[in-house]
Amino acid sequence: MLKNIDIRGAREHNLKNIDVVIPRNALVVITGLSGSGKSSLAFDTIYAEGQRRYVESLSTYARQFLELMQKPDVDHIEGLSPAISIEQKTTSRNPRSTVGTVTEIYDYMRLLWARIGVPYSPATGLPIESQSVSQMVDRAMELPENTRAYLMAPIVRGRKGEFKRDFADLMKQGFQRLKVNGEFYDITDAPELDKKYKHDIDVVVDRIVIRPGLEGRLADSMETALRLADGLAALELADVKDKKGKPERMLFSAKFACPVSGFTIEEIEPRLFSFNSPHGACPVCDGLGKKMYFDPDLVVPDKNKSLRQGAIHPWSKSDNRYYVQTLECLAGHVGFSMEKPFRLLSKKAQDAVLFGTGSESVTFIYDDGRRRYEVKKPFEGVVHNIDRRWHETESNWMREELSRYQTATTCETCEGFRLKPETLAVRIAHKHIGEITRLSVKEAHGWFAALPAKLNGKQKEIAERILKEVGERLGFLVSVGLEYLTLSRASRTLSGGESQRIRLASQIGSGLTGVLYVLDEPSIGLHQRDNARLLETLENLRDLGNTVLLQSSCKNF
Repeated sequence: MLKNIDIRGAREHNLKNIDVVIPRNALVVITGLSGSGKSSLAFDTIYAEGQRRYVESLSTYARQFLELMQKPDVDHIEGLSPAISIEQKTTSRNPRSTVGTVTEIYDYMRLLWARIGVPYSPATGLPIESQSVSQMVDRAMELPENTRAYLMAPIVRGRKGEFKRDFADLMKQGFQRLKVNGEFYDITDAPELDKKYKHDIDVVVDRIVIRPGLEGRLADSMETALRLADGLAALELADVKDKKGKPERMLFSAKFACPVSGFTIEEIEPRLFSFNSPHGACPVCDGLGKKMYFDPDLVVPDKNKSLRQGAIHPWSKSDNRYYVQTLECLAGHVGFSMEKPFRLLSKKAQDAVLFGTGSESVTFIYDDGRRRYEVKKPFEGVVHNIDRRWHETESNWMREELSRYQTATTCETCEGFRLKPETLAVRIAHKHIGEITRLSVKEAHGWFAALPAKLNGKQKEIAERILKEVGERLGFLVSVGLEYLTLSRASRTLSGGESQRIRLASQIGSGLTGVLYVLDEPSIGLHQRDNARLLETLENLRDLGNTVLLQSSCKNF
């Protein structure tokens, strides 16, 4: 096996026909003054040739999807491995890309919450779980022996109606007893219900006394109750009262549904936790965590101007008399001056201009030079007008022009977490996935390290390998000096040095061997106290069996 990368006659850019021998499977720094040819040798010669040779080795079909770099101006290079370049550039401009998604930590988190997460009811704060019939039977059989109980199907819960047809259908199926609004009745004697009021109706499926050997009968009755009540069943204890003096009830759900509030959640799977999927993204902000709205302060940037002077900025750029005549008629109707600075107008006048007159009609008189006509209608307001135009237009230019008056605000539905409310109801150790992504890398590393102690045996077994992967990747981010970042931090807000070190941490996590890594000043922007940790990380990358080639200024290394 070749022990060196042998470069002969490199003339790329300002390199002057140089010969270089670089040891393989080593950490090597190319350093020198600015303009000395560091980047030309590292990136434009060594990396370019390594990447070109690797792509050429692929099939014709695969090559069409990859960019083939030009052959560098060099006589001969020997001993190259497939090359990966880690440069100083922002990882992604996509607003959906975050530190968590780039490092794949979020993918493991989605899997973790999908496998061991427990949904909690927003109404009661209690956990809700899907239960099998056998689990329901086991829970019922835990009651003291000789406990008398009614197994019922709650077919109507707080709904208006007469339900005569439902009673008739139940009678045909052979059911004999009902509990209507807290009272038991024979189904033939069921009371007439007032359709104006809400009612609660339970079908008595079985009357039981807890004793050994009841499991088979109870399972059959439980399945019948679940079928009637769409996955719900209730076991009402005849001789046990709750704090309000009513018979105590045990509720069962075959779905992820709160039996008290009816809050339901679809099957818990990883895509439910993805803000890049319609299955998990907040329906209001579409998974961005922010909403754009037209800001009145941008619509009227200079409040010292009057309406006549063009205080309404998006309307002042048009020569169309329509806008001026609209404001003049509105001023006459509401009673304010077009010559007065906007800031001195009354609150009522400002609101009428910006947000409209509601249902109150205004008489508008227009004169386009050819004809004069009159229209009587409510005024929609400048803000609503440009918002409507922004949604209705098919012109990209118009959208871009109007978007200048928009401001981003945190989505009130998901509170910036980007996910559906149902998704945020799923928690591990009382934390939903969004709360953990807002922790710093260092805090998240500590939280995941302490998590196994909070899990039961089955959860711990399921989570073991996932937690190992998450812990390692968070550890890599800490080791390259990025412990202050949050996993929800948008990739486009990262500096070049931060982006490079994130990619470096991802490469360490990939565990590749036999690769040539070319890095561009990885220590830039890094505090001196963190340089030792960065060097240790690079040495670990080398020790995996890779060649690590750094391009760095003299002052950095």
